Amino acid sequence: MVGALPQTPPGPEAPDPPDFCSTPRPVGVLLAGGLARRIGGGDKGLRLLAGRTLLDHVVDRVSPQVDALILNANGDPARFAAWALPVVADPVPENPGPLAGILAGMLWAQTNHPAARDIVTVPTDTPFLPTDLVARLAAARAQAGTAIACAQSGDRVHPVVALWPLRLADDLRHALDEGTRKIMAWMERHGYAVATFQANGNDPFFNVNTPDDLAEAARRLG
Repeated sequence: MVGALPQTPPGPEAPDPPDFCSTPRPVGVLLAGGLARRIGGGDKGLRLLAGRTLLDHVVDRVSPQVDALILNANGDPARFAAWALPVVADPVPENPGPLAGILAGMLWAQTNHPAARDIVTVPTDTPFLPTDLVARLAAARAQAGTAIACAQSGDRVHPVVALWPLRLADDLRHALDEGTRKIMAWMERHGYAVATFQANGNDPFFNVNTPDDLAEAARRLG
């Protein structure tokens, strides 16, 4: 089993990051399928931060980096109508976790963006995502020669902030059908690289799970 491969600064022999002017950029998948119990239920992405929803902040960060953007969410899609984004439900019942959202994004991309090779996933409760996220994930994956790349800040790996090749869709569906629910276990099966981002007290992957987190996010913006 192949585990995480630490990212090292590119040296003279390291490949350059992919040129997304000539290579199809990924489809962005905003993961909003969680149950948000720690913040009182409902859609975390619709909570307000500095007068705008968390989803607004995430869309602003991610949309310039992708060729298309979709939202993975269960339930009535009408609550997201204001964003005019395709809303794609989990293809597996009973809220099995982020792997189902990743598969939903892969299947949508295969059908609607046949030129796409990858999706990039991010949760809708991370308002400070890096604006060079996709390029750095792609560079880490190319350097390591792995199938998948995910983000890391400090000593914490963020498996739901990741670049996934569409060629793994069938394997992921099979894994979910067999009962796999742990995202790291499936990633380790295929091997993954990490793109390391500096935290320095302002983690770009800070996520809002509780009312206190929302207050902290507002302080950071303030």
